[in-house]
Amino acid sequence: MTPGLNSIDRVGVVGAGTMGSGIAQVAATSGYDVVMRDIEETYVENGFETIAESLERLVRSDTLTDSEAAAIEDRIVGTTELDDLSDCDLIVEAALEEIDVKRDIFSDLDDIAADDAVLATNTSTLSITTIAAATERPESVVGLHFMNPVPVMKGVEVVRGEKTDDGIVEMAHAFAEDLDKETWESDDKPGFVANRILMPWINEGVRAYDEGVASKADIDSGMKLGTNVPMGPLELADHIGLDICLHATETLHEELGDRYTPAYLLKRKVEAGDLGKKTGQGFYSYE
Repeated sequence: MTPGLNSIDRVGVVGAGTMGSGIAQVAATSGYDVVMRDIEETYVENGFETIAESLERLVRSDTLTDSEAAAIEDRIVGTTELDDLSDCDLIVEAALEEIDVKRDIFSDLDDIAADDAVLATNTSTLSITTIAAATERPESVVGLHFMNPVPVMKGVEVVRGEKTDDGIVEMAHAFAEDLDKETWESDDKPGFVANRILMPWINEGVRAYDEGVASKADIDSGMKLGTNVPMGPLELADHIGLDICLHATETLHEELGDRYTPAYLLKRKVEAGDLGKKTGQGFYSYE
């Protein structure tokens, strides 16, 4: 029997980084008990610090009260043991964007999770079908691609693997909507909807800047004013992380061919360690 939204009380999150901590926060905000796991205690602690800072901003903006923020934090427990997710009804993996890492995690989750647990991955480019094949329950594996930053961004991309059960897809939509998100659905094709279109847009913005088409400020202003997007390609690349953009573009290049060839300047920036806002320097400088 396919589990429905009403069967989900406890949510597991594998990974306490930017995405994992954000997913844990929004799930706890919606009333779910959450177990957030990472491989080292330091990473778990960093995840809780990220959540605390995010909740503090929401309190300052009068979106939450102090007591509501405290209750959200109380619904999240941290661990370094994967076995602590064994009683979770839904487990969302938000680990490193490497196929071998994800397959290893899903193989382990397949061993420890309840038979009726749903296993989801937050991958933004990798094949759901390939990840699901590491388990004995590919019909229960689905893509739940949250956008960054998770507490702010409204969209969640639901991705159907080759063997994903229709009921699991419906449950994934319902779960995301219960987190006050809006969803769209993609088949299991490289990059899905969001990154298949977004990454070449960013990549071409980098290439245009490198070729002297316009200044970086004018490229970003031209796209914001001309197409009504909130950020231009270079600003957005800095916000996402240039290393993440490069990795996603390289994955798409491998799968889809030369039209996704990474811009030379993007590779050079990453090699120099200028990864965007998180390092203080990307296409722009940050405090």
